Amino acid sequence: MAKTSVPTPSLVVRAPAALPGAPRGSADTARWWRALPILLLGAFLPVLDAFIVNVALANIGADLGASEAQLELTVSGYGVAYACTLVAGGRLGDRYGRRRLFMAGMAGFTVMSAACGLAPGVEALIAFRVLQGLTAALMFPQCLAAIQAGFEGADRQKAVGILGVVVGSAGAVGQVAGGLLLHADLFGADWRPLFLVNVPIGLAALALAGRLVPETRAPAAAPIDVRGAFSLAAAIALLLVPLTLGRSEGWPVWTWASLAAVLPAAFAFVRSQHRKEAADRTPLLPPSLLRLPAARLGLGAMAVFATCVGGFMFTLAMILQLGHGFSPIRSGLAMAAAASGFLGISLLAQRLVARFGAAVLSVGALVFAAGLAGFAAVAGAEEDGLTLAEIAGPLFVAGLGWGLVMVPLLGLTLAALPVDRAGLAGGVLSTAMQVGLATGASAIGSALFAVVGDAPDADDWRTGTYVAVGVLCALALATAVLVDRLRRAVAGR
Repeated sequence: MAKTSVPTPSLVVRAPAALPGAPRGSADTARWWRALPILLLGAFLPVLDAFIVNVALANIGADLGASEAQLELTVSGYGVAYACTLVAGGRLGDRYGRRRLFMAGMAGFTVMSAACGLAPGVEALIAFRVLQGLTAALMFPQCLAAIQAGFEGADRQKAVGILGVVVGSAGAVGQVAGGLLLHADLFGADWRPLFLVNVPIGLAALALAGRLVPETRAPAAAPIDVRGAFSLAAAIALLLVPLTLGRSEGWPVWTWASLAAVLPAAFAFVRSQHRKEAADRTPLLPPSLLRLPAARLGLGAMAVFATCVGGFMFTLAMILQLGHGFSPIRSGLAMAAAASGFLGISLLAQRLVARFGAAVLSVGALVFAAGLAGFAAVAGAEEDGLTLAEIAGPLFVAGLGWGLVMVPLLGLTLAALPVDRAGLAGGVLSTAMQVGLATGASAIGSALFAVVGDAPDADDWRTGTYVAVGVLCALALATAVLVDRLRRAVAGR
């Protein structure tokens, strides 16, 4: 079997050669545009559910009598299961058909959402959240893969841009929607509608997907590297589980042992993938995929920026709710200020990149850092009660920077990955995003709580805010450097 080849990307996503199973022609293009809303919904729901539960943790704890560690497992159980299986999910779509895997994932996600909403106890909720994460990992990569395989040229560029807006805004929308649903207290069900709302949406998506979404798969069906899938999942779990549970558990020995094992586990995985590719077998993640600088830098920049965004969304909620007494709905409205900036600029981001080049991404990362610094300055100086009006401006600026980076970076990174293995490409990119989001929320959240301590006062929260935002700004600056290097790689320098 020939080794995977990776095309050199340009600033605008180029059309690949036609793929088997990927319809072409004006009628087929129109069909793909009709299918796009269903695919976007499949990309939106997994990210939404990674964040929507954050605002309901206090309610879940009070209702189910859950400990802090159990509450964290309701979040991390989903995120770890999701991150660990995205690449395998993409590979399965390449082999067995992306519509088939999309529908299987959507069906499972819908069932597990209902199970979460009806969970009788916290143990059951944790188990259902893990299963929900696994089903989300079957669904999400197929959305990226189907768009890559089904669209060409300018149509693909537009579709990827819309996808970037949807995925990038899903986390913020999750926190806003979570706050609104909690405030509404539908049917007196407290936190449960946050999960149950997925059920009618999922059923409608399933009914439409079978009719509207064309089937595609990779030109050559390769066997799944099961051992590689378990090896990658183990390496990711060794990183994310201790980062998530370490603080609430008091950082016991097992957390440090797990973190120490991450590099050896990752090395073992990479070595096994090199051996399989050298022997003309099919690795889960072909090392040749990362040999071109543009692919490597794009994935690295996505992982770093996702870490920054994940840390931003989590620490913002904690600083506002615990440090300044915001309710979940007020905290959600603060995030809405950032989301509005993101959505507004995202609609123009691709045009700006087409006109001014990939330097727009570096500018966006710097604007994001400036917005974060402005928020910290306002929040740290306020002593008489922070208001939404005071922080809306800096958060809106942060949202502008967020949108200038996320949407173009998604397109550039997808363009650097092989179109003939669109499921694999979607899985790899999704994994970089999800590991970054989870690492940012866990690691930067832990740093925040380590600074503020167990019984923090206003000064402690001020210091914690400065530390957390300082780390976020450093990550934003690192993103600016990486996307500048990506720009040079794309330009062939």
